[in-house]
Amino acid sequence: MKTWTASSRMGLRCAWLAVALLVGGCGEERRIAQPQEITRDTACSLDGMILADYPGPKGQIHYDKGEPDFFCDTRELMSIYLRPEQKRRVVGIFTQDMGKAEWKNPQGQWIDARTAYFVLGSRMKGSMGPTLATFLRAEDAQSFVKANGGRVLRFDEITPEMVRLDGGVLKDERM
Repeated sequence: MKTWTASSRMGLRCAWLAVALLVGGCGEERRIAQPQEITRDTACSLDGMILADYPGPKGQIHYDKGEPDFFCDTRELMSIYLRPEQKRRVVGIFTQDMGKAEWKNPQGQWIDARTAYFVLGSRMKGSMGPTLATFLRAEDAQSFVKANGGRVLRFDEITPEMVRLDGGVLKDERM
């Protein structure tokens, strides 16, 4: 039978304390993001448009501090998220599953955008015209493409050029 000495008990306590500090993030509170439902008053953080007034999937970005940003269109959502000058730490990014939500008036059905299937280039329009349709399931995205055109992409495949908000009208963006 092993006998614990005072120094081995102290060593064990120090080891447990070190593990607790590592697991606890050294006292830093971790914010768990949950999507928020939009209301009749929820406005787009980018242009002030009322989200409920427009068709197509919406978006929201949650940060480690402050209130989330809401977007009336997934093109806006991804454009803001992919900006190189984005400095706040994102703790959640959500969009709607259009495999379950109604296109003309989407409500609820929030999904993690990082795991979503995005359809680029379909005939369906959002609040600002062409948008990215979003789906939880690949099968729903493929069915949407068959009916409305476009191509299926994953979150990491979307580039800033795909979600430019100027509509391609700006020719010279040099300073």
